Amino acid sequence: MRENPKSTIQSKTKATTKSKARSKTKVFSLLMAMILAVSLTACGDSGTSEPSSPRTLTDPSGAEITVPAQIDTIAVLAPSLAETVVALGYGDKIEAYDTSSAGLEGLKEDAIVLDLSAPDMEQLVNLKPDLLLVTNMTLYDQENPYQSLMDLGVCVACVPTSDSIADIESDIAFVASVFGAEEKGQEIIDSMQEEIDRIAAIGKTITDKKSVYFEISAAPYMYSFGSGVFLNEMLELLGAENILASESGWLGVTEETVVNANPDVILTNVNYIDDPIGEIKSRSGWEAVTAVKEGAVYYIDNMASSLPDHNVVKALQEMAAAIYPEYYSE
Repeated sequence: MRENPKSTIQSKTKATTKSKARSKTKVFSLLMAMILAVSLTACGDSGTSEPSSPRTLTDPSGAEITVPAQIDTIAVLAPSLAETVVALGYGDKIEAYDTSSAGLEGLKEDAIVLDLSAPDMEQLVNLKPDLLLVTNMTLYDQENPYQSLMDLGVCVACVPTSDSIADIESDIAFVASVFGAEEKGQEIIDSMQEEIDRIAAIGKTITDKKSVYFEISAAPYMYSFGSGVFLNEMLELLGAENILASESGWLGVTEETVVNANPDVILTNVNYIDDPIGEIKSRSGWEAVTAVKEGAVYYIDNMASSLPDHNVVKALQEMAAAIYPEYYSE
């Protein structure tokens, strides 16, 4: 509640000669003033503006949605959105989430766990959440996979996977607006941007830029990214150069491409094999690659570097310290 009264309460009492009556009136006025002051202070400190009625918003996918006045039950089908909801302070309302979100801090262990790509719609119908948050990764091949939920009155908001830091911040602002928590959302964004600006300022001073290969899937199915991806933007911000920057989007990579590019540093966020760094260093034919020869192969937190949310700052810090320890290590 942020509404402030525009006029003070005025009490009109009949004139009386009895001092006892005047005393009671003063005490009552003081009590009312104290109650009003406490109420205003509590509302002003909340950082939220709880909606009093349903609202119409446009989600990042361009769809018009109706947000209920009260959100008590949430289902989330994307770990990035789950982390955003938790950061905003509403993690306790999440009653269903996807398998990739399982284990995230702030989520209930006894909640319903759903397949990210093909969630059990019957379970969602039975839950009938007030809000369902999804990305374009869920049931992407169906025209309107959530119609049965929408027919029940469930608010379904789609937040497509973002490709830039600016879009990530915009998504946070949108999710915050759904809850009427714009101030908290802005706090998260401001904190992100402050650290990003700090690192970018250092990055601008680096003239001898190192070349980097960032592996997100190990051999034999190597995968990485070119321009137009937030991870590439992060490399540029901290003063490095992606060996695949001439290409765009997420892409498959051949060993020959990486060996010929001869990167100064290799980063990996592969977490499904026991020793991703050792695996890279032991690849046949990679002995002469500068990063391998000099031992400049580093692991970057998988979740922080994979999910487009506020935690990309953690990945940015790790990337900066790995590539340029002389500039960024504290």
